[in-house]
Amino acid sequence: MASVTSAFGLRGPRFASPADKRTIDAVETGLERLEAALDEHLRIADPVADAVARYLKEAGGKRARPLLLMLAAHLGKGIDGDVLAAAEVVEITHLASLYHDDVMDEADTRRGVPAAHVVWSNSVAILAGDLLFARAGAVAAPLGAEVAKLQARTFERLCLGQLHETLGAGDTDPVEHYLQVLGDKTGSLIAAAAELGVLVSGAEAAYRQPLREFGERIGVAFQLVDDVIDLSADPATGKDQGNDVRAGVATLPVLLLAKRDDAASLALRARLASPADDADLAAAIAELAEHPVVDESVAAAEHWQRSALDALRELPGGTVRRALEAFAEHVVSRTR
Repeated sequence: MASVTSAFGLRGPRFASPADKRTIDAVETGLERLEAALDEHLRIADPVADAVARYLKEAGGKRARPLLLMLAAHLGKGIDGDVLAAAEVVEITHLASLYHDDVMDEADTRRGVPAAHVVWSNSVAILAGDLLFARAGAVAAPLGAEVAKLQARTFERLCLGQLHETLGAGDTDPVEHYLQVLGDKTGSLIAAAAELGVLVSGAEAAYRQPLREFGERIGVAFQLVDDVIDLSADPATGKDQGNDVRAGVATLPVLLLAKRDDAASLALRARLASPADDADLAAAIAELAEHPVVDESVAAAEHWQRSALDALRELPGGTVRRALEAFAEHVVSRTR
């Protein structure tokens, strides 16, 4: 898993001291152990259930949440069996949420492969997610009541985020509503991962809140950056330009465009809502990609990134804090 730490900027001159290398090497080893543990705990006796439950894990993934958890654990005793189990909890919970999200969003692909509900059915994908949520709870239970409560609160927020996204903004400002949905659907589990690293490693309890705030804020920033990347025409993204826009997802650039009343913005909104044909939609998406709302969206992501970095001021200086800072910087640098 060396590529994981490298991908998040945790190698190179910034982390060249012996202490830095020991910590990063330990995280890499922990991530390798996590893969083996996931293979074991995602194994289900029923062959059909086993194939579905393993499907998205075997498709890959960044393992960003376990990475944060294991870094935070170095504020305490480091990575041991309990920390590894906590990392499994957050990654299995994340995998479970993806099965449900893809059904709700009617997504065709996930991690470069057909979504589970496309391969099997909506019902099978939902039940696979349920199986994984149950398995995450089983892994969490031996870690104690506090861990189980944290996982349950996070699960609740994941469900609330999806519910609020489904019901829409109502009388709430659409941008404020969207940011709250991102906090629930994305930020909450990243926050839980960072906080669990403190909790299960025996680190100072005073570090829990700063890590929780860091995780939630950087999670929102991460999703806002994804909104910008969705409009990229760069083939390196692995997606068609404007996939979310084509699917009718109200990303931040779209929501910001809706707040503008100049003639050009109104005309663009109309074309996006009712394009003449596929070529017209593609041209409208390309125009949106060049619109000032994209820079505004990047600025919003940078705001959440700075807020996340502010939360780290409560942590001691050293490898962990610098690694978390590098992680946060990587999140927004993906737009450049």
